[in-house]
Amino acid sequence: MGPHPAVAAIRLAVRRVLHDILNEHQTSSEQPPHPQTPHERPPSPLVLVACSGGADSMALASALAFEAPKLGIRAGGVTVDHGLQPGSDLRADEVALRLREMGLDPVESVAVTVGREGGPEAAARDARYAALDAASLRHGATAVLLGHTRDDQAETVLLGLARGSGIRSLSGMAAVSGGPGAARRYRRPFLQLDRQTARKACMVQALPVWDDPHNADPAYTRSRLRHEGLPALEKALGKGVVEALARTAQLSRDDADALDAWASQAETAVRDAAGLLECAKLYALPPAVRRRILRRAAIEAGAPAGSLFARHIEEIDRLITGWRGQGAINLPGKVFAQRQGGRLVIRQG
Repeated sequence: MGPHPAVAAIRLAVRRVLHDILNEHQTSSEQPPHPQTPHERPPSPLVLVACSGGADSMALASALAFEAPKLGIRAGGVTVDHGLQPGSDLRADEVALRLREMGLDPVESVAVTVGREGGPEAAARDARYAALDAASLRHGATAVLLGHTRDDQAETVLLGLARGSGIRSLSGMAAVSGGPGAARRYRRPFLQLDRQTARKACMVQALPVWDDPHNADPAYTRSRLRHEGLPALEKALGKGVVEALARTAQLSRDDADALDAWASQAETAVRDAAGLLECAKLYALPPAVRRRILRRAAIEAGAPAGSLFARHIEEIDRLITGWRGQGAINLPGKVFAQRQGGRLVIRQG
């Protein structure tokens, strides 16, 4: 008798990702870095799982512990203590112990200090990813697995829609994304699986699960969306909203990737010999391409990407499409954009 369908589903999702990681690792190891030891076998890749102790990440850790040894992949785990609740350090130690009991090694509990920039949710996320980036580099990990599900993807799409930040914000979370110096560090095997599948997999395997009270706290935007917004949408539109939003994310990502590539190719052609953006050439581009070039230029000048919204880019764009002698546009990060002699100047003031 095979495993429960929920367990089989999560293991299959993880197995597919591990196969991808192994293939990438073998490809990168085809030419030995040390010619003097051509017969020395490269070390097997290390894959870490980011585990909070919740159902999604516990199911992911369990599947990684089961699948990795069969492929010759080393498997470890990291849990991050955000320090936002009493006893969070003990909770993190308990999660680390459970990961070790699964056979994961190395396992690390990392304490972080959460700032305030961007709001509590964004600040916690920034601190968490910084800790995961550091742990990955410290242990020489090839990849870090994250337990985001299809439900998380649907919530992310709706949050992007509310921000009105364009098609990129509707593309949700990528199945593969990067960290500093590693374009493919983060892998999300569960984006096609719903949250209930992960919870059911934990239940049938008798895996203890911790439900973070912040996930039910209406003070947090994502919590309100999860417990009020999405249920209201499903009531009004019927079942299938989550699946439709996740599908929208993938389609939007494909479109956004294509437009980003177009903008990257076009950017060189709209700069003069001194590297300044020429307004007439920008004007001739499709708006979606032009605004991507403007956004990238603002970020390169020092504007924080997370604080740069669609309205900022629209204001810069008006210097190109609606020029009436207006003054400089102030942007986040003390950056300003100004039109001067047919050129667009974007820099920190």
